[in-house]
Amino acid sequence: MFESIALNPPDAIFGLSEEFNRDPNPTKINLTVGMYQDESGQTPIMRCVRKAARQLFDEAQSHVYLPIDGLGSYNRLIPDLILGHRHSAVDAGRVLSAQTPGGTAALRIAGDLLKQVGGVRKIWMSDPSWANHVSIFHGASLEILRYPWLDRSNAALDFGQLMETIAKMDAGDAILLHTVCHNPTGVDPTPEQWRTIFDALERQRLFPIFDFAYQGFGISVDADAQPIREFCDRGHEALICSSFSKNFNLYGERVGAITVVGRSTVNALAVMSQFKSIIRTMYSTPPTHGAAIVAKVLFDDVLRRDWLTELESIRIRIGELREMFVVAIKQRLPEISFEHIRRQRGMFSQSGISGEAADRLKEDHSVYLLRSGRINVAGINATNLDPLCDAIAAVLTNRKSMA
Repeated sequence: MFESIALNPPDAIFGLSEEFNRDPNPTKINLTVGMYQDESGQTPIMRCVRKAARQLFDEAQSHVYLPIDGLGSYNRLIPDLILGHRHSAVDAGRVLSAQTPGGTAALRIAGDLLKQVGGVRKIWMSDPSWANHVSIFHGASLEILRYPWLDRSNAALDFGQLMETIAKMDAGDAILLHTVCHNPTGVDPTPEQWRTIFDALERQRLFPIFDFAYQGFGISVDADAQPIREFCDRGHEALICSSFSKNFNLYGERVGAITVVGRSTVNALAVMSQFKSIIRTMYSTPPTHGAAIVAKVLFDDVLRRDWLTELESIRIRIGELREMFVVAIKQRLPEISFEHIRRQRGMFSQSGISGEAADRLKEDHSVYLLRSGRINVAGINATNLDPLCDAIAAVLTNRKSMA
């Protein structure tokens, strides 16, 4: 049997990281996998997380299974964190959350629900989008269609083409929307553009899934959730897939949630029952530790304030890294504009570097980034900034390889 199985190519992101780990060059630079790194190149444990973990260890009595939908205290916190304290939809009982192993599992549950129960056949996602989105929803047997996102001529949102495409979508189609810090471009709609998008969703009768993996990495925890809150103010149904990998630096703990916003309590409870059926056959119950840490931090006023302070420092540092990079690369390549990197938000930027240039950067300079041109800004630091910019300048000067 196994003799007939073909070898799959490595994952586009993790495969590059494996290459990076094998590279013997002591000055190699990794801008691939989306994890926050501090000035020393490490992904630190947040102080509030360390304190919460110690408290949980001291309090632990056993390691029993969680319910199918996860840790109850955690699930009760998610709607308030996303929609804000005392949002009308939460008070009305229309919003329920289930813990998941990361945002990835939440997205797959959403896909299975739409296909198996909702009768949805097609889902639209941005072009470009996170590479794993296609695989996740293809695995749920949904037809995948794309709407334009990036105007590559100025590295800004291609809003006109986006709206034209939405106008052609069929009623009942699902649409996947990055709520903030779009991955991989870092390009987000303005509040006014979000309202126009929501108007179009209403006209076309589309069903939205909000991918909310970077709450707190854009402007603030509350401001980043504003698009979802405004959509829910309209009384519509939605699914929200959230993650605490980034904003708690809990990558390996796999902490996420899927949230349903129904038209009524009865609707929300019915959807939750379907979540549980899907989860039971997928992974049965989620792990405890990461969700318990998040719940401990969010319930404790002191730890919560510490978390918001630490998260703000991460957000500010990423903005400073963007500024440092743009200034440094302009000194070397004044004829090529990287100003778009200053305007983008979150960890990722669509740099505009071509696949050919990315290959040269890896092979000649041990600088690793995706062939799409996506870079993890948080992989830059004061030590590698000049070598990185020198490498990019050398490659682009020789090859003229901007996309």
